[in-house]
Amino acid sequence: MTGVLIPNVMVPMRDGVRLATDVYLPDGAIDAPLPVLLERTPYDKRGTNHADFSVADEVPLSKPEIARIFAANGYAFVLQDCRGRYASEGMFRKYLSEAEDGADTLAWIMRQPWCNGRIGTLGLSYSAHVQAALATLDPPGLAAMFLDSGGFSSAYHSGIRQGGAYELKQLTWALKHAQLAPETMADPARRAALEAVDIRRWIGVEKWRPGHSPISAAPEYEDFILEQWNEEGFSDFWKQRGIYARGWYDAFADVPMVHMSSWYDPYALTAVENFVGLSQRKRGLVKLIMGPWTHGKRSLTWSGDADFGPQSTLDHLFGDYVALRRRWFDRHLKREGADPLPEPVYLFTMGGGSGRRLPSGRLDHGGRWRTAPAWPPPDMAMTPFHLHPDGGLRAQPPAAPGRRSFVHNPRHPVPTIGGAIASGAPVMEAGGYDQREAAAFFGAREPWRPLAERSDLLVFETPALDTDVELTGQAVADLFVSSTAADTDITIKIVDVYPPSADYPDGYALNIAHGILRMRFRDSFEAPEPMEPGKVYRVRIASFPMSNLFAKGHRIRVEIAGSNFPHFDINPNVDWRVPGLSPVAAENSVHLGPRAGSRLLLPVVPARAG
Repeated sequence: MTGVLIPNVMVPMRDGVRLATDVYLPDGAIDAPLPVLLERTPYDKRGTNHADFSVADEVPLSKPEIARIFAANGYAFVLQDCRGRYASEGMFRKYLSEAEDGADTLAWIMRQPWCNGRIGTLGLSYSAHVQAALATLDPPGLAAMFLDSGGFSSAYHSGIRQGGAYELKQLTWALKHAQLAPETMADPARRAALEAVDIRRWIGVEKWRPGHSPISAAPEYEDFILEQWNEEGFSDFWKQRGIYARGWYDAFADVPMVHMSSWYDPYALTAVENFVGLSQRKRGLVKLIMGPWTHGKRSLTWSGDADFGPQSTLDHLFGDYVALRRRWFDRHLKREGADPLPEPVYLFTMGGGSGRRLPSGRLDHGGRWRTAPAWPPPDMAMTPFHLHPDGGLRAQPPAAPGRRSFVHNPRHPVPTIGGAIASGAPVMEAGGYDQREAAAFFGAREPWRPLAERSDLLVFETPALDTDVELTGQAVADLFVSSTAADTDITIKIVDVYPPSADYPDGYALNIAHGILRMRFRDSFEAPEPMEPGKVYRVRIASFPMSNLFAKGHRIRVEIAGSNFPHFDINPNVDWRVPGLSPVAAENSVHLGPRAGSRLLLPVVPARAG
């Protein structure tokens, strides 16, 4: 494929730091004004994203190859290394320079002879975060956006922290990318020190501290990790443009935009929150696409150990990813063609498959695409199911009060078995799995029991369903809890429980969505308060968004525990205000009853014909 490449233009930012920028143009178009597409990345503007393959071609396209495809279709395509990454100057401070750097880059593009004044932005993950960051400044020239699996509605509430707990994927990401930093490439001793690290030996209940972490050889990476980890409350740090779009929705650019993510992606909540918040405020088109895949893997039929069928890919719904984005930008930058997304919301509802073990070894969970006028669907009703002392989850409350208890031992946390995760290797994997300990899962132990058999986890589930039940939205655990500790975590997990079958004699418990709350933040994320041992507190814990059909004969289960590790850091169950305390075990209780009993509010959608 031919075209014109203007390589490594060093674009100055407002503070004088220069960012390395490649410009791809159609043949003969150096001085011809064109619509422009911009992708900013910390992952090498000349590299290849693991997700940029299609059903038709399993070999991922490189960023330059994608840029040339768009250039051949009449666009100027700009690829830029973020500050402090690859060929760009400056110091990398994750997420927090991207609003101003993005706006400055758009201002530079607007001055170029090949720009016609209409600029679109696109990109996955960090390249979606940078889009939301610059959009909070509403820069001149921005005319359309396509945010894939990112854009931080609030990084404190999902993406860096959740419910007050810290997402440990930030640690695994930092080690990997500290190894790829320009400073590491230029310093053999630093590179050797980072490559020698086994992060599995560093993850546990103790926090890292300056000079005592696996990334201490890369102090600039250690600095921002410790900053994120130590900023435990919802302070002004978390309200900055690059990590808090919902605090800037009123100022956010009013342009056609797509928010796309997936049920097993850490930015699923970001996508739905940005869609809801912006569609209510903006006149321009705001669209939502939610698939069943893991982070960016939009052309795979499976997530973890669950398969959703060939109909589950983005390709099946829209053609391949490049074609969908080209049609989107043709419509909104060139004013050509029809809107490729005529409906506001596109959802893949998981479930309804045969339940057999496929030749791939995965569970045939199945599912189907559908559209909706809003999120959540207007016909969804939050429906209460009460927790019972016998482990039941029923429409009627229990006749008598009671409670069920478990002990959270910080030295032996409940292991993470899949979920909405990204960048977790080598300690965690994303997706749907049978909730059973196995050698493949970090922290799991023999004899490889189902999580439901652990003594530090409570299980509540419905009887076998006599009809299909669809849950689309966010479940909310409305719980009455007490603890022997000054602080502890309460985690929830929504699980689709298959009955025993020939392929799965013990049944199959598929994780659908999770939630977590660090109890000191039960009343306020800004003003944490210790618990009084033995006192009963009412808390509400929302799950991540989901859409799943629980088939007839299945059970809906909620699992309640004190940890989900290493998805989240471990609560040591001590008073955080007193330094140096050793972790202690906490006995946590969930209180049940006819009046002030714990319940689960489920987002039930009525059955549809056909």
